[in-house]
Amino acid sequence: METTKNRILVLAPHTDDGELGCGGTIAKFIEEGKEVFYAAFSTAKESLPQGMPDDTLETEVKEATLRLGIPDSHLIIHGYTVRKLNYSRQNVLEDMIRMKREINPDLVFMPSPNDLHQDHNTVAMESMRAYKDLSILAYELPWNNINFNTQAFVKLEKRHIEKKAHALEAYASQMKRSYLNREFIFSWAMTRGVQIKTVYAETFEVIRWII
Repeated sequence: METTKNRILVLAPHTDDGELGCGGTIAKFIEEGKEVFYAAFSTAKESLPQGMPDDTLETEVKEATLRLGIPDSHLIIHGYTVRKLNYSRQNVLEDMIRMKREINPDLVFMPSPNDLHQDHNTVAMESMRAYKDLSILAYELPWNNINFNTQAFVKLEKRHIEKKAHALEAYASQMKRSYLNREFIFSWAMTRGVQIKTVYAETFEVIRWII
């Protein structure tokens, strides 16, 4: 895959989605000197276990993205209510257009349009509206995807998956979730690597690719 894109925006409906979907690719691109920005639309404070501070996931995403190499100045956190982004479509779209103007990305990562989660699907649909003149890749979250077209692959090294797993370990409040398990993260990357005869990889749907 041609990777001359140097200013990259990762769109995460919730904190941790971006790391899960393309954390290894983020680590690789930062290693290559590319500028990566990360925007989370909801910190899902309503879904936190009882007794946890409301800013728990905000604190965790700051640490997780820092572990990947994204500076704090490149992290954008919006305050939408979890599972209700579809009620705020126009505001979400306007935030995306604002980020497009301020960041001027040449590559955008978003959830798959086939993602079943209502927040993920909202971000995917509004992303295609906001960034339709840019290159867009959609990342995989297998637990939410009935269908996923493995059209583009990024070859990764073990160190990139290590960084991805280390970043996800910052989400102490979410570690009960099976998809945050380190063994799963490595197995997932190995599965995608086998498809292209390499050891590790992440795969994406091509929404639009501009050369």
